[in-house]
Amino acid sequence: MTIYFDHAATSWPKPPGVRESIARYFDEAGGNPGRSGHRMSIAAAQAVEDARDLLAELLATPDPSRISFTKNATEALNIAIYGSLRPGDHAVTTSIEHNSVMRPLRHLESLGLELTVVPTATDGTLEASRIAVAIRPETRLVSTVHGSNVMGSLLPVDEIARICRDRGVPYLVDASQTAGAVPIDVEALGVDLLAFTGHKALLGMTGTGGLYVRPGLAIDPLLRGGTGSRSDEEIQPDFMPDALESGTLNVAGIVGLGAGVRHLLETGVYEIEAHERELTARFVDGAGGIPGVTVYAPADAKQRCAVVSFNVDVLSPSEVGTILDRDFGIMSRVGLHCSPGAHRTIGTFPTGTVRFGFGLSNTLAEVDTALDAIAEIAAWSAAPHA
Repeated sequence: MTIYFDHAATSWPKPPGVRESIARYFDEAGGNPGRSGHRMSIAAAQAVEDARDLLAELLATPDPSRISFTKNATEALNIAIYGSLRPGDHAVTTSIEHNSVMRPLRHLESLGLELTVVPTATDGTLEASRIAVAIRPETRLVSTVHGSNVMGSLLPVDEIARICRDRGVPYLVDASQTAGAVPIDVEALGVDLLAFTGHKALLGMTGTGGLYVRPGLAIDPLLRGGTGSRSDEEIQPDFMPDALESGTLNVAGIVGLGAGVRHLLETGVYEIEAHERELTARFVDGAGGIPGVTVYAPADAKQRCAVVSFNVDVLSPSEVGTILDRDFGIMSRVGLHCSPGAHRTIGTFPTGTVRFGFGLSNTLAEVDTALDAIAEIAAWSAAPHA
């Protein structure tokens, strides 16, 4: 028996169309997009643009060129952060951010950036008004996660976006855990920048991701180099997506990402959200009733995505994760999940938690099996041992 509850790290299994599309690409369109004029190069370029069009449909933006491809959300977030901030600027973020946000910000802080870290509640939820209080005249960026990769807490990005828009401050959203699992309309939300990864809820391959940049907003590129456009100039193009897409793209990965997004659109993101919310509620309600188990997630189901952390009294997260895998065939992630600030917020630093990330392929029966396993582990841990 294998139960995969590590979709928050990477989704598995991928839809069959992902593998099929990659194989078809290598058979029919293995050229370098935008670098040559022969048919295989043109076919590769079309495959990239097809994937970009699908992502634009998913994110509800009418202009696909506002989406640039990256190798992951970390690169997208670095592009947005380093492209928006300079020493002497002020930035605002929260206490539950992933290190892909905190490490660039802390680095810039060491160079003279002023940084305000707004603490969330102990369940990871946040009142948007706390962001409003933190914004100053010199604030040049507000950056928050959409859904926590530790507790699954959903932040009120629509309210934060409205505050930032009123103050004239660009707003960056880290949608690593939500793009593909929670409906996102970037124009309706009013976000300025949105980073996503391709290998989680978007059901694509590792090594893929992207950054949405709203029309009218320009950020400095992190990399400069060949784009296949304006090759007669030694100055980086200033138009999207070329401005942020230097070097040869991971075309095979992007083709697979496009197939994953197509599967999401055919399935329906609202249907996926409802399914994963049901799984998460079943687990949170069940685990919360097991003696010796502490669950870290917002009580309100509307304030969480399909990520939940928990601990079992006496046992370390690594011990619980090992037992789940070895004895029950249940795969999870243990530790700090690259988000030490979130663990300080919920009081689980430095040992961390056991994390379940539910996905489209999971079932209620699998959740029930996991609950039985955790109850058995908790009972064993509480019993006297010679």
